[in-house]
Amino acid sequence: MTPMKERGKCVPSLATQAWGLLAWLAVTFAVAALGAFASSDAESFYAQLRRPSWAPPGSWFGPVWTVLYLLMAFAAWLVWRQPGQSLRSTPPILFLAQLAVNALWSWLFFAWRLGGAAFADVVLLLALVAATMISFWPVSRVAALLLAPYLAWVSFATVLTWAVWQANPGLL
Repeated sequence: MTPMKERGKCVPSLATQAWGLLAWLAVTFAVAALGAFASSDAESFYAQLRRPSWAPPGSWFGPVWTVLYLLMAFAAWLVWRQPGQSLRSTPPILFLAQLAVNALWSWLFFAWRLGGAAFADVVLLLALVAATMISFWPVSRVAALLLAPYLAWVSFATVLTWAVWQANPGLL
């Protein structure tokens, strides 16, 4: 199919946009699966850890992350489909970078049990999510706003990672 014109700019055809959405979902959830693989015994390990009273139960993490990954993929797709955007543009590069750093956290914390490295990773993730939102804003404000719950959750995860790491010097 040929690209459509939108306000004088070339946008991908509907079929290309549909495939693009599927691709962003596939990439996002493939990275999520990579992180989940590292977290295969996360439930039992998390239960062993001393956690602050405000820490959510382990059963919350799967549903919360599923929703966040859906929002992330949709936001990336909204940006990608805009005229002038490509995988070499800053917003998608930042998105893919934060996605990789996100997956690394699970390996650092759950698989390798490196609390300090996991904390450094989540601080970097927080900065990358904020940078991604800022880069998305001029391209698609909706996409930037779709990342707001993710930014909030990663902010919370940063504080939680610090607290759990500090409370478990023998395990992390």
